[in-house]
Amino acid sequence: MVMIERKIEELKGKLVEFSQLIKTMLSKSIKGLVEKDEKLLKEVIEVDEKKSNELEIQIDEMCIHIIAQFEPRAKHLRTIFLALKMNNDLERMGDHTVNISQSGLYLISRPQVKPFLDLPRMAEEVEKMLEDSIKSFIEEDASLAKSVCERDDTIDSLKNQITRELITYMLSDPSTIERALHIIRIAGNLERIADLTTNICEDVIFMVKGELIKHHKTIKF
Repeated sequence: MVMIERKIEELKGKLVEFSQLIKTMLSKSIKGLVEKDEKLLKEVIEVDEKKSNELEIQIDEMCIHIIAQFEPRAKHLRTIFLALKMNNDLERMGDHTVNISQSGLYLISRPQVKPFLDLPRMAEEVEKMLEDSIKSFIEEDASLAKSVCERDDTIDSLKNQITRELITYMLSDPSTIERALHIIRIAGNLERIADLTTNICEDVIFMVKGELIKHHKTIKF
């Protein structure tokens, strides 16, 4: 294996490490909410976010060093640019898990508006999308990337369902409004994480097949 390919493999490994951290942060934020575990929620905010920021910087520096040292072209260059974009998307996902944890801290100290059934299901689907988006990049699997993009509709439907139900609660009992808005905020952050996974997958499809997917339409180059 030539040196640049070894460096790119190291870069991919670091992106997998980053994605695992984000997956753990997401899992902690939802588990902390459902189990009313303040410690887990504070871990995401006070400890894990710092790790996320550090990894983002490390990956940026790795990309810059590879470009400066090897002057990559063609596929190598496309892979590095995609890694930079993924790095940014993963950091933003981390921010969304922090938002979820902040709302969780508000909610666990107050009576539940309704049982938390849909949010864990939604989070589980988002975790799978994240895992598969990274796998599609590592394995250059355009078919898997496309399936992730298609699953985004399921997340949108779950978020809309949660919102509709909570609007009913707020209309019937105005005292639930603030708590319900925090639950809607959590669903919205989960939806944004799912959107960011589809961003990664759209880039993977472009890298592998030269097809640009935007707004569920395919443009071939």
